[in-house]
Amino acid sequence: MDCLSESSSHQKVVVMMASQLGKTEVGLNWIGSIIDLTPGPILMVQPTLGTAEKYSKQRLTPMIEASPVLKGLVSDSRSRDSGNTMLLKEFRGGILSIVGSNSSASLSSMPVRFIFLDEIDRFEGDVDGQGDPVGLALRRTNTFGNSKKILLTSTPTIKGFSRIEKAFEESDQRYYWVPCPFCNALQILEWAQIRFAKGQRHLAHYVCVHCEAEIQEFHKTKMLLNGKWIASSPGIRKAAGFHLNGLYCPLGWNSWGDIAVEHGEKHRDPFQLKEWINTVLAQSWEETAEKLDSEGLMARREDFGPTLPAGVVLITVGVDVQDNRFEIEFVGWGRDEESWSIDYRVLYGDPTSPTIWNDLDVLLQRTFLHARQLPDFHIRAAAIDSGEHHAQGVYLFCKARQSGRIWPIKGVGGPGKLIWPKVGRTNNKARVPLFAIGVDTAKEAIYARLRIQEPGPGYCHFPKERDAEWFRQLTSEKVATRYIKGRQVREWHKKDGDRNEALDCRVYAMAALHGLTSMGLQLNKEAERREAFPMKEGLEIPAPRIILPTKPKIMVPEKPRIASGKKRESWLGSARDRWREGRR
Repeated sequence: MDCLSESSSHQKVVVMMASQLGKTEVGLNWIGSIIDLTPGPILMVQPTLGTAEKYSKQRLTPMIEASPVLKGLVSDSRSRDSGNTMLLKEFRGGILSIVGSNSSASLSSMPVRFIFLDEIDRFEGDVDGQGDPVGLALRRTNTFGNSKKILLTSTPTIKGFSRIEKAFEESDQRYYWVPCPFCNALQILEWAQIRFAKGQRHLAHYVCVHCEAEIQEFHKTKMLLNGKWIASSPGIRKAAGFHLNGLYCPLGWNSWGDIAVEHGEKHRDPFQLKEWINTVLAQSWEETAEKLDSEGLMARREDFGPTLPAGVVLITVGVDVQDNRFEIEFVGWGRDEESWSIDYRVLYGDPTSPTIWNDLDVLLQRTFLHARQLPDFHIRAAAIDSGEHHAQGVYLFCKARQSGRIWPIKGVGGPGKLIWPKVGRTNNKARVPLFAIGVDTAKEAIYARLRIQEPGPGYCHFPKERDAEWFRQLTSEKVATRYIKGRQVREWHKKDGDRNEALDCRVYAMAALHGLTSMGLQLNKEAERREAFPMKEGLEIPAPRIILPTKPKIMVPEKPRIASGKKRESWLGSARDRWREGRR
């Protein structure tokens, strides 16, 4: 905040910090000081319009309302001709505009002197085909020359693609050095110096890198008070950069013990570990782009026995729709998303015919025998790829079965997209919710878990009868970096001729699990409830049979037939007559 003040020569301030350490608070305080002391045009950019509205409601407006000085300077939102709306705040001598990074028009209209770009690693990669949103926003400050002020904040994401890491590397790179309470030597708090006894992560302590003394949590307050920022590249004067990880959390917030416990819960699952490194250590995650070894995975096959493994809590299904077949994987999920590939089926037929849809319907109604005495263990959810050529058939099939949580999905590429969206879109002829799933995010999660070597959280189990071709399809893709118009783009791709249906089915099955989670399912709590059932031995799973109905099910309701000689009656007329009859 000192570097953002008018007395400082710094034009840009970069804040790369762990979650919940005050990045946004810095921006709020700065905006308040601009309104009060140095009024001028301000632009605040959030990742999306939705987050911009949420920020205005929950953070900015309450700050203005609670600050007598600011409340007297910002236009009254209750006046008829108000200059105070959710995304626009007028004040004496200036204006504050709050926008989302996904709108090029909002990023390139009027010139501004002050810009606050919050969580820039969550911004769109290319907005409306006009390029990087950060670059679009920063060009708006050119009019103000050396008097401009820019604030960039974020937790980092992926190494080589993290905007905040790149901006920090171009700054003077300041770290917060704190003194050891025993030898008084300065040091940066790092995860490598955290120590704990086996089974006692909650009692973690810090070991001084100089005198190796054990520093306890209660020492932290004095250490923080006597610390100071030291720049690693002091020669860079225009941009001040600040890095702070979660180990600096003040006493009473996230303790070293809490951080160690969280690490213990996530370190075996690379996908969860990635989130922990980004949000707790404020470090970027370095992707491993090497291709997975399908033969190594095949060597891990197991004999599940005649019943479902005891760890299976629920089953989801992923269905990949092709022009002449459906490929289907049944995935069992357990505590901490440990998974079992229960079955894999291929249904051949014409997707434009009701026969193959009836076959799929029967297959999705399967029940399973469980190693525990779990009655009627059935499929909890399924995600069906709407494809490109047979989308209407998928919509109609799912619409008739929405109560059974059979969902149509469409894969959407790009980094950082949610595996399961918050809402489904109904802009299709069948008016059924279509869910756009983040396939790249799901593939990253799956590949990270395929690398886990020991059973437990995130580990993937495979049955002994699964063949080599299936494993080749599961590992057929790899992630690589391309440069398009000078911009780095991460892409998943496979060799020409390779098939990837097994990977797609696993992506869709994982998406179905995340769909259940979005509806309130808590997998670990479900596991606790299931574990109360005793084990059951000597059961055999009957081979599933596909029994076709004697008459094909009609996918679309038939129009009511009108007997010849009878006049067609309008819906309005018949409804009016019924109402009159009721009145009589």
